[in-house]
Parts: sequence; C-alpha cells; structure tokens
Amino acid sequence: MRYLDRIYADFEIDQPVLLDLMQTRAMQRLHGVLQHGITGLIGITRPTSRFEHTLGVMGLVRHFGGTLDAQIAALLHDISHTAFSHVIDYVVDNHDHQSYHEDKKAWSVAQSDVPAVLVQHGIDLETVLHEENFALLEQPAPRLCADRLDYFLRDSVDLGLATLAEVQAALDHLVVADGRIVTDEVSVARWLAETYIAADQKSWANFREVGVYEVTARAIRSALHLGAITEVDFWLTDAELWCKLCDIHDDDFQRQLALISPDTRFERDEVSPTFSVSTKLRTIDPDVLIDGRLYTLSELDPDFARHRTAYLSENTGKWPMRVVKP
Repeated sequence: MRYLDRIYADFEIDQPVLLDLMQTRAMQRLHGVLQHGITGLIGITRPTSRFEHTLGVMGLVRHFGGTLDAQIAALLHDISHTAFSHVIDYVVDNHDHQSYHEDKKAWSVAQSDVPAVLVQHGIDLETVLHEENFALLEQPAPRLCADRLDYFLRDSVDLGLATLAEVQAALDHLVVADGRIVTDEVSVARWLAETYIAADQKSWANFREVGVYEVTARAIRSALHLGAITEVDFWLTDAELWCKLCDIHDDDFQRQLALISPDTRFERDEVSPTFSVSTKLRTIDPDVLIDGRLYTLSELDPDFARHRTAYLSENTGKWPMRVVKP
C-alpha cells in the first residue's frame, strides 16, 4: 500500500508483516485514540490519532535506514496507549513521567491479536516490544529520536509554529551518527530546540490543557469509585470511554463532567486554588555533528542552554489552579 502522510513525503509499505500488523484490532483501535486525548476530543487541539503518529514514526525510522525489526517496533510503540492518552497518567498520579502506557505495554500486547501475527511471520515479540532496543526509534530525553521528532513536527504544524517547508528543511539536515538521529547544522538544531519549547508552552505543558487533563482525571477517578467503569475500560477508544462517562446517572458526577469543556477557564490562584497540579516538561537538546564529532546544542550555544535551563526551572513544580465554570 502507499501511505499518504500529511507531513512528510508519501511512502510505500510492502512488507507483509507490517501490512498484517496494521490490520490488527489493536492497531486499528489507535484510529480512535487521539494524541492530545480529551483536548482533541472536545475541539481544543487538532484530533490527530495515535495511528497517524505511529505510521509517521515508522516512516521516519525507515527514512533513516532502520531495520524491519526497528520498523515493527515503531509501529507497535504506542500500541498500549489508553483512551484519552496521557490523561490516564493524571488518573493514576503519574503525570510527571507519563509512562502508564509503557508500564502496561507487555500486558496490553499479550491480550491483543498482535502476538499471533508476529508468530506467523517469525518475529520475536520480546525484541520488538522494547523500543529502547532501537536507537533510531527511542532515545532518553533530551536527545532526538523518531518518536520525539514525529509528534513534535506534526504538532508544530498543527499549532502554527512551523510550515511544511520548515519541517522539510529540518529533515534535510538530520543524519544518523553513532546509530542515532542528529543534525549536521547548528542553526537547524537551534530551530528544532526553540520550536520544541514553544510547542511545550503552547500545548503539551500548556496551563489550560493541563487543567483540562486534571478535571478529566478527577472525573474518571470518580467514575471508578462509583463502579461505573473499571481499569479495563482504559483500553476503549476515546469516544467509547466518553460515552460511558456521559451515561453515568449521578448528578454530582455529571457536574464534574460538565467542567470538561472548551469554555472552562483555568486561572493561576496562589491563595485559593481548586487544585495544584504538576506536569511533564519537555525539551530537547539536539546533537550536532561537526567534523565527525558530536556536540549538544547547549555546548555550542550558551544562550540556548540558559533559555532551556530557565524554562525548566520556572515551570517545575505544582501549579495552583482555580477552575472557573463555563
């Protein structure tokens, strides 16, 4: 099949194992799981699916010369994401690390139709299940990797922070060195790093979006306490879980649910906050290849190093929020 990606050049997928994995129920579910979770569902952010992101990551891994196993790992890397994506990290009080889906990955895949497809094609499940085995796919922050690059570039276009031409210009200066993705131009590294922080401010760690995540998480915890849903429901699609929440006949709960709206406002209030909440802060510090040697952007650009340090320092910790009803 030819995959038409709205951010990158189209690419062809002809390996039978990839085509079969894409048709599994587990992969197809990701069409209904949005990158931004609840904010995508209620219209605050663009409703980009985990399926779209996953195919983009696989395309990047292929673009940079990744093996078939690496491409399979890329295709499966978000297979265990729950409905509402990282909102569930707030439910289980893991919002600073946002790793619930990773903690549950082995269990989730074992329940799915993915293992049978891998066995059919002679692929070892344990190898491709662990994305850390593939340096192009995953790297510890703040390095570049295909996963981090795709959600960043895709969201930057959607947030109006980058044009498709700027994305292509950046891709033209990404190369592989020491088995991982780096830049070969300082100015490109600087554009990537500065735009990444801008995306974190505008969306991933945006005050309003964090507030929406928290009120949604509190509603989900209430639904669990009422026995109206269970943890198994986390692996529904966004729309399916939302419908279950909307069908709960409890007045107090429905008042909570009404706060999950684009019209709800969140104000910083040090004196009488509704709640205080922290979140995961995201930055990158790209490696730059110069004369055969790798340097981080922070080593080459002290101004960026100070900017990154200040951003992390100023936003770390709990933010006191007052919820203003619509």
